[in-house]
Amino acid sequence: MKQFLFPAALLAFLLGGCSAPAKTQRAKEGITFASNPIVAHRGAFKKNRLPENSIASLKHAIALNCTGSEFDVQMTADDSLVINHDPHYNKLPIEKTPYAELIKTPLSNGEQLPTLRTYLLEGMKNNRSTRLVLEIKPSVISKERGQLIAQRAVALVHELGAARMTVYISFDYDICKKVKELDPKTHVQYLNGDKSPEVVKAGGLDGVDYHYSVFQKHPEWIAQAKQQHIALNAWTVNTAAEMDWLLANGFEFITTNEPELLTERIKKTSAAKGWKLVWSDEFNNNGLPDDHKWGYDVGGSGWGNRELQYYTKADSNNALVKDGTLRIIAHKEKREQNTYTSARLITKGKGDWLYGRVEVSAKLPAGRGVWPAIWMLPTDWKYGGWPASGEMDIMENVGYNPDTVFSSVHTKSFNHVIGTQKTKGFFLKDAGTAFHLYAVEWNKDQIDFFVDDRLFFSFKNTGKGFEEWPFDQKFHLLLNMAMGGNWGGKMGVDEKLDRAVMEVDYVRVFQK
Repeated sequence: MKQFLFPAALLAFLLGGCSAPAKTQRAKEGITFASNPIVAHRGAFKKNRLPENSIASLKHAIALNCTGSEFDVQMTADDSLVINHDPHYNKLPIEKTPYAELIKTPLSNGEQLPTLRTYLLEGMKNNRSTRLVLEIKPSVISKERGQLIAQRAVALVHELGAARMTVYISFDYDICKKVKELDPKTHVQYLNGDKSPEVVKAGGLDGVDYHYSVFQKHPEWIAQAKQQHIALNAWTVNTAAEMDWLLANGFEFITTNEPELLTERIKKTSAAKGWKLVWSDEFNNNGLPDDHKWGYDVGGSGWGNRELQYYTKADSNNALVKDGTLRIIAHKEKREQNTYTSARLITKGKGDWLYGRVEVSAKLPAGRGVWPAIWMLPTDWKYGGWPASGEMDIMENVGYNPDTVFSSVHTKSFNHVIGTQKTKGFFLKDAGTAFHLYAVEWNKDQIDFFVDDRLFFSFKNTGKGFEEWPFDQKFHLLLNMAMGGNWGGKMGVDEKLDRAVMEVDYVRVFQK
């Protein structure tokens, strides 16, 4: 999938070892690792209800053409290397139990608990595209035993001629270092998430493979890993939202229990269509919105529409990030001449763009009188005040018509004041109970509006000047919830409505 920015050559460099002799050797052996980011976690087991870490799940990952299949290595009391995630198998502690005792209980599909030898041999059969991602589990007995497991695993990999296919990962940093010491040419990724990519690179390792939440808490580590030219991997990623975020951020590898779902997300993601993420907020840190990304419009003048709210600045009663979403909250409370408070957030810093795709995942408020909006205004107002310099409304909704969202453009020639605005509605029965993706794609020729990737409205550049097309300048994004007003209050405001919330899951901006 070359268009997805995961060429095979890059993947081979990142996860297959970066030395020229290694690449030449793989070429001679006919190995071309799959050019997708999918690493099947404990094999591809879930859809077909196969046992995790079984040979059957490994074979299915290979059949799916995953770029990698991960498995976990432990060592028994009699020093047999076996494949199992947990330190116990059938309630028996693996490190304190002989292999002969463990295999008395088969896996759910009838397989024996596989040894590393058997697993590697099976993993090399009819496989020229899927890496064997070997996780060395830390010993529960001692650090020294963990080092011994690493030594024996690397030795077996080389004995069987599997080094060309194998990548190593571990939560134990010392085990990672040991593997690299034993085989300087092999590829090793660290799992624990407590070291920056810069530190991992300085330690001689080849990649960071952290839980996706680590990257959400440390988004700067994504750029750092790319700058350090080390592999960028995340686990265990099982929902479309998580997958889409990682794909948008250009992760080389994504470890998942749902390889089939990830395959579908890759086809649908904006990155697959040639878009590159240039700005985003995933709202993963609790508290006020990130003040490096967001500013506020403040006041209660009616905002040209006889609105009833006073927009506050950096007030967590009206703008709050919690549990992974931004909440824009309207409260019924007196502020100056206004009967409500709310928030109107605007992107700041580098938060304006000329052309691109803007995506906002949001769940809308309910109640007669609410008027939420996701929209864009010009940064420099080159052609004069509103509406001459333009406005793009990605999504507007009014509470008295809850099952329809609208997209619009406003210009000097086309605007609602003179009744010529260009607008269209989209029926969406659960806009107030579910998150939906509202998006705009904007280029020099036209503006397209989408709901859940369904194109429903386009506005074309007529070429007749700024009066009809002022959209050749930078615009910034606004998120707000008005109360009442000429449109939102057309059918009145519910007097019992004391609080209303618009939730935003993420904002992403792409350009080509």
